[in-house]
Amino acid sequence: MKIYLLRHGVTIYNTEKRYQGQRDIPLSTQGRAALRRADFTPEVVYVSPMTRARQTAAVLFPDSRLVIVPGLREMDFGTFEGRNYVEMENDPDYLAWVASNCESPCPDGEKKEDFAARSCGVFARLLDQAFADGKDQLVILAHGGTQMSVMERYALPRKTYHEWCGPNAGGFVLETDADTWKNQHVLHYLATVQYTKPEGTC
Repeated sequence: MKIYLLRHGVTIYNTEKRYQGQRDIPLSTQGRAALRRADFTPEVVYVSPMTRARQTAAVLFPDSRLVIVPGLREMDFGTFEGRNYVEMENDPDYLAWVASNCESPCPDGEKKEDFAARSCGVFARLLDQAFADGKDQLVILAHGGTQMSVMERYALPRKTYHEWCGPNAGGFVLETDADTWKNQHVLHYLATVQYTKPEGTC
């Protein structure tokens, strides 16, 4: 089974380094213009319900069936959403969260541990179903947090959560087989991909 674990294109919040989380921010004009069609056409792409993910999937995979999966939403950053680290440099809640290596709950939001459990649970169910249906490919387009959670838990070689931060409009190609997944729950990293146009092209 070959697995594509992809991230949405660039938004204004990405450019301004703001926490997006579950705010439904669309792609920026530049982010959308930078996208290119992927070099393969899967039958189905499983997509986060967030606008930025759906917009990206529609450009990368215009001939594929997009299946919205609510559990693929990004982490809920609570009161940090819409703000960047410069704006919160004196916020005691933010400083405490950073000091915890971002492991404590976000005020009015999710705890990373709970978000990772949600993301990995959804991913595992999609992969189990793909194997049960006899598929040889699984394509998921969601968020950076989704990628990092799944890769930290399942990918070889082992890396930490933030070391698996993938590119916008791209991500990771992995593979596993039914026996390896069933017995070991591991994925083998193959490549990093990005579906953007070369700089200077329209």
